[in-house]
Amino acid sequence: MIVQVKALACELPANLGLPLSRMSHADVAREVRSAGIAASISDRTVWRWLHEDAIRPWQHRCWIFPRDPNFRSKAGRVLDLYEGHWEGTPLRNDEFVISTDEKTSIQARRAIHAPLPTAPHKALRHEHEYERKGAWAYLAAWDVRRAKIYGRCERKTGIAPFGRLVQDVMTQEPYRSARRVFWTMDNGSSHRGQPCIERLKRWPTIVPVHTPVHASWLNQVEIYFSVLQRKALTPNDFPSLEALEERLHGFARYYESIARPFEWKFTRKDLESLLDRMDRARAGEQALPAAA
Repeated sequence: MIVQVKALACELPANLGLPLSRMSHADVAREVRSAGIAASISDRTVWRWLHEDAIRPWQHRCWIFPRDPNFRSKAGRVLDLYEGHWEGTPLRNDEFVISTDEKTSIQARRAIHAPLPTAPHKALRHEHEYERKGAWAYLAAWDVRRAKIYGRCERKTGIAPFGRLVQDVMTQEPYRSARRVFWTMDNGSSHRGQPCIERLKRWPTIVPVHTPVHASWLNQVEIYFSVLQRKALTPNDFPSLEALEERLHGFARYYESIARPFEWKFTRKDLESLLDRMDRARAGEQALPAAA
């Protein structure tokens, strides 16, 4: 019976005729009784049995198969750069790797009531009501090997704002006199594909490197954005756009003073292993209808 309960918990609710997207342990127990697997069984017993095999039908996570036909080669180039190589050759000291992207619609929300500071047995308290004071698009470039961040606030994203960010970086040392500067970026409209590559030819030392489609997890600047969100933007309480801009730039300088390059551990070898597993999973899915 235990095996039957666990098997039922691993079914999609739709396959059981249930109008649910996920099942709680109580839902599983109810369905076990309804299906006649057990005349009587407690929610607690079901939870304990599922817990033995870490079966948690009430949880979910999102994922996506790579859709870029050149995913392997594009992702591999990015991972090689993170390891300090390009086309099989180690990067020199005067070659740099920049990871860039935009964090859109960062709102300035002025709290109606002032927050209450941390006190013994009390967390920082932030009142929910607020007034909207506008929003910035924050464009940033993260130097992967030097742990430096360059950013600018713009009213909106686009080709021109991205061009201004590139100019901000490339007109200062050490990038101005670098041998090569690799710019890794996703496929957002501000810097998509061949048109972007053509525009960046203005800077002869730039080597544009696009990540595969749906692979933002390969872009190290996203890690910085996550840190920025947690440490400087949450809770959100800014009286004006100017105050928000000051926070964004101030945090960048603060973070640089304590930051080290991210310890990126996902390598090309890990990529090959992951893609091989996904290929086997695809092959298994395609074989199921034929076997039936």
